[in-house]
Amino acid sequence: MITGTTQADVALLVVDSSNGAFEAGISKDGQTREHALLAFTLGVKQLIVACNKMDDESVNYDQRRFEDIKNEVSNYLKKVGYKPAKIIFIPISGWEGDNIKERSTNMTWYSGPTLFEALDTISAPKRPTEKALRIPIQDVYRIGGIGTS
Repeated sequence: MITGTTQADVALLVVDSSNGAFEAGISKDGQTREHALLAFTLGVKQLIVACNKMDDESVNYDQRRFEDIKNEVSNYLKKVGYKPAKIIFIPISGWEGDNIKERSTNMTWYSGPTLFEALDTISAPKRPTEKALRIPIQDVYRIGGIGTS
């Protein structure tokens, strides 16, 4: 995750909306918190939050559950350094395909963009093309033996 994040222009933070799983992810040692903090620390300025598993029987496409998750994640992202007003939150179901490519009939209360539409709103950052070429190096290997000096 770290190597890819250092190169990213945008992060898609997928949050498990199911009962218990969200609470575990947003807890002190949860992966939702960890991934959001890493993304910001590694310089990812644009973020989309997809609240997945809205089809789970503990959620049942509930608008209140989505709003609760959105508020709690927004509060944490603000502490990390993001501006929640600039972050798109999308309730989705990866299993059913709700709000991924096409608008969901199960969440008529949601009027924001689908995931595809949100990705289309991302703007590419300005690249320093007038400067020398820079290539990130992940690791250096020194191999001794035949054919090396």
